[in-house]
Amino acid sequence: MKRTFSFLGSPAALVGSGTALIAATYGLVRLAYGLFLPDVQHAIGLGDGPAGWIASGSSVVYCVGALAGFLVAPTHPRTAVVLAVLTAGLGVAGMAASTGPLGFGVAAVVSSAGAGLASPALVRLVQRNLTTERANGAQAVVNSGTGPGLVAAGVLALVLLPDWRTAWAVAALVTVLAGAAVLLTDRAGAAAPAPASPPAPEPPTDTGATTVPPRPWFAAHRRPVLVALLLGAGSAAVWTYGRTLLVDAGAPTTLSVVAWIALGAGGAAVALTSRRLGRLPARSAWTRTASVVAIATLGLGLAAQLHGGALTAAALVCCALFGWGYTAATGALITWTAELDRDRAAAGTSVLFVVLVLGQAVGAAAAGSAVLTAGTGPVFVAAAVVVALGVVPALRSPRRCPARRSSPRSTPAGRAAGAGSPPRGTR
Repeated sequence: MKRTFSFLGSPAALVGSGTALIAATYGLVRLAYGLFLPDVQHAIGLGDGPAGWIASGSSVVYCVGALAGFLVAPTHPRTAVVLAVLTAGLGVAGMAASTGPLGFGVAAVVSSAGAGLASPALVRLVQRNLTTERANGAQAVVNSGTGPGLVAAGVLALVLLPDWRTAWAVAALVTVLAGAAVLLTDRAGAAAPAPASPPAPEPPTDTGATTVPPRPWFAAHRRPVLVALLLGAGSAAVWTYGRTLLVDAGAPTTLSVVAWIALGAGGAAVALTSRRLGRLPARSAWTRTASVVAIATLGLGLAAQLHGGALTAAALVCCALFGWGYTAATGALITWTAELDRDRAAAGTSVLFVVLVLGQAVGAAAAGSAVLTAGTGPVFVAAAVVVALGVVPALRSPRRCPARRSSPRSTPAGRAAGAGSPPRGTR
């Protein structure tokens, strides 16, 4: 029994449960909307126009959730986890039980807030439960949960469709269980009420973290904000029209679903490379991972000209590369903001992920207009160029903010500097 409780309080258990929560809120809830949409439309009479408005509303509510995480997660990460579970779990359960477009749309929009809340909450929980040297790799593993979630969604689609209601009922159950596991494995939070308990390796010190960051903090984040916007805009083509591209190229429906699974498998593979990526400076990790996204997007655009086995092979390889590159790139964004100001890493994650999703909204709208005139292939080529443009700012040496002379938390002036030397273990 003691060994069981010891495992529940271990960093590995927190990383595992955090990965499961990301898998649920992103892969099974937020990103599964497009996967199940055709069957939903047929079942409840949801038109293409309303379906597009639901997708737009979901992006807006995701940003609202991430902004709420910006305010809540630095000091109350467990509360943010509870809110993530309530919005994602209840929202997707409402989707499963809905009988008409209105109820389905409201539930779908609400469910997207869970992903926005979960990311900054888990950034803070990982920080306060793990040492600085281990936190970067752990963050990459947790963030890679999107991949397993996408794989699970694809498997559910293959097994259950057209029964999309059961698939989303399963997603609701997994979300609740994953959130409960995160709360049980948060050693620092569980130990806080007991004065005699030993302190966590990185005790939470939130002085100044609840206020709006100072101007130098925002100035130091200009480049990660820019590249997050470009990644979001360029990746929207794959997320929105990836299956459409394959269908237009003559691929059967089964292949388009299997390609989705390959995309998720690529994202899950980030866990295998997280240790190596965690040793790199954030800008180096970003340059490599964003380049892979650009290459994979270009490859999919060119694959539209292929047929038969060549199309199948190209689609699966490019989707797997895209899944790995996109998931790893979002992890590099987390590392980047942590290097700039570790105390405000949860807030930085919220800001960067909001910008990422806003970029996806803009990119999806632009791609939707361009597809009607240029076709999906050229749109994917243009999207690859947009992602590649996001690599350029990371290649240039950043303008340094004043470094903190002592501990990152030792003085108000050091905190106000916004961006100092990167913590040990990140280079």
